[in-house]
Amino acid sequence: MPVLNWIGKEAVVNHDKEVPFRLLKKVKSASVGENSQNLIIHGDNLEALKALMPYYYGKIKCIYIDPPYNTGNEGWVYNDKVNSPKIKKWLGKVVGGEAEDLCRHDKWLCMMYPRLKLLKELLREDGVIFISINEEELYNIKHICDEIFGEDNYLTTFTVKVRHEDRILKGDKDFHEVVEYLLMYRKSKSYIPLKREIDNTSILEYVYEIEELNKNSTEKIIGSKKVKVFNPSEFKVIKRAPAEKCLKKINIRGSIKEGNSSGRYYMNYLNGIREKYRGCLIKVEGIGADGLGHRYFLMPKDENKSNGDYFQGVPTERPQSKEIPYPNFIDLEEEFNMVGYEGNIDFRNGKKPIRFLIHLFKIAGINNESLVLDSFAGSGSTGHAVLEMNKETETSTKFILVEMENYAKDITAERIKRTIQKENYKDGFEYCELDKPLFNEEGQIEEECSFEQLATYIYFTETQTNIDKKKIEKNLIGDYNDISYYLLFKEKGKNILNKLFLTKLKKDKQKKVIYADKCLIDDGTLGKYNIQFKQIPYEVKVY
Repeated sequence: MPVLNWIGKEAVVNHDKEVPFRLLKKVKSASVGENSQNLIIHGDNLEALKALMPYYYGKIKCIYIDPPYNTGNEGWVYNDKVNSPKIKKWLGKVVGGEAEDLCRHDKWLCMMYPRLKLLKELLREDGVIFISINEEELYNIKHICDEIFGEDNYLTTFTVKVRHEDRILKGDKDFHEVVEYLLMYRKSKSYIPLKREIDNTSILEYVYEIEELNKNSTEKIIGSKKVKVFNPSEFKVIKRAPAEKCLKKINIRGSIKEGNSSGRYYMNYLNGIREKYRGCLIKVEGIGADGLGHRYFLMPKDENKSNGDYFQGVPTERPQSKEIPYPNFIDLEEEFNMVGYEGNIDFRNGKKPIRFLIHLFKIAGINNESLVLDSFAGSGSTGHAVLEMNKETETSTKFILVEMENYAKDITAERIKRTIQKENYKDGFEYCELDKPLFNEEGQIEEECSFEQLATYIYFTETQTNIDKKKIEKNLIGDYNDISYYLLFKEKGKNILNKLFLTKLKKDKQKKVIYADKCLIDDGTLGKYNIQFKQIPYEVKVY
């Protein structure tokens, strides 16, 4: 496999192991709700990913990232030239004096490589990662992802239409950029690409019954005309049989009463993708249980026929469907055009539509209680999309957002807070800041570190698995592969392994690893109880 080299690569290939493990400090005043499993973290995403390891190693089902595109556009809120003071400082520290000679592509690759390595470790075996990018760094990131995730785990590169051909973009050069790209990789072959269920009949041949007309439609300008738009999130839509399967035509002069609203109507996102369906909305009275009540239908519209002819009757059967692969072309031009209004937050640069993200979640196979991670969170679209998906599907997927810029609280968290209030989402989130490193400059454990934090870290470094906090029993923090792990960490200077503590151990012959500040038991007694003593902080592994 060809390997991409660049100036500074040797310094960053293993840098993820050198990143200090930092503690997470919860900020209650910026959080919403109690004990939510959703997280918004403010801090450098490289250090944040490292801090997440003991808690989420191998647990993330879907990762979506929208990193800086490295276009050199200094006008963006999120500086995407990778020439910001934070990145320059980090490069100078990690790469050294050589960093002064790096071109912007070298800098970008140095920034991305260790972050992608940590992201891979956080993925479940059946997990996937999506990476939005444009052509500036498309081929470079494809090479390093092949190296990190493996060529066999590359699935596809989606072409994503994000704007109309005639909509001029400031900064366009020789060609007008209409599309962006989206790389998809899996952690391993445990993930098998999913298929979508469709039928082969043209969308214009169908009648759609709207089962619940409980919200007003939204109005948008499409072209030069004002139209009404319906989404499945607002109405429960049932796709019915082709028009020729209908019981009868509706005669507007007959005994069945009907009424229709003026104007054009569109139904978006049928079959999980965006499909424009033009028709008229009909209320048919006397159709329903025992001929009572009424139903609403979205009928195909034929411009060449009069009103009395093109309304179709109630369908009698459903069409046959089949499964086909998802296309690697995503046309969400309209949603990208309107994305500036989503979330009630002024953040127009790089924001992604929530419908785009929900579409990716379906491809990833998100199910109940999955975890979604976005380490370049921006305005928080990924968190918003998770909450909306949960509401629509009545599931409980959780999100983790990481944002390094100072607007993490005022924009990222604020957007999620506003959408929770506006849309009446049932979940909240915990807002966290990156705290001090676990080890201070003298190599000692920071005094702010709690028993649970150190127990979580130690158990992870010993077992490469995540601790089950519910199974912690006083000093016993967990069992793994026939080894019991204990931690004495209450008050500095009093964490002593002595004969009194031996009386508190489980009465079995299983090996016991005990972390403490001091040990006052002789080697013979330790051997008799099958104990391995590890001194804090010197024998706490650095991950």
